[in-house]
Amino acid sequence: MTRETYIEQNRALFEAILSLETLDECGAFFDDLLTYNEVASLSQRVHAATLLLEGKTYEQIIAETNISSATLSRVSKCVRYGEGYRNVLNKKR
Repeated sequence: MTRETYIEQNRALFEAILSLETLDECGAFFDDLLTYNEVASLSQRVHAATLLLEGKTYEQIIAETNISSATLSRVSKCVRYGEGYRNVLNKKR
């Protein structure tokens, strides 16, 4: 896949997500798009990011979410240096 195709396909996906208007629509779309385990994994990451922003320790987060230390490390890096988690989670507050 070329970089241009990758960007175009991602844009189409993101536009589809932005077109969703309700939690029910969002749930139905993600149920069709992803497996149960994929949705659970994404939810786990968002929850872990929330806990990181609340100041919880790695040990507390792993105990609460059962997330792997490798995944938690990745989420933590994104929370510290990225924009995505903070943008989404600040809108929830």
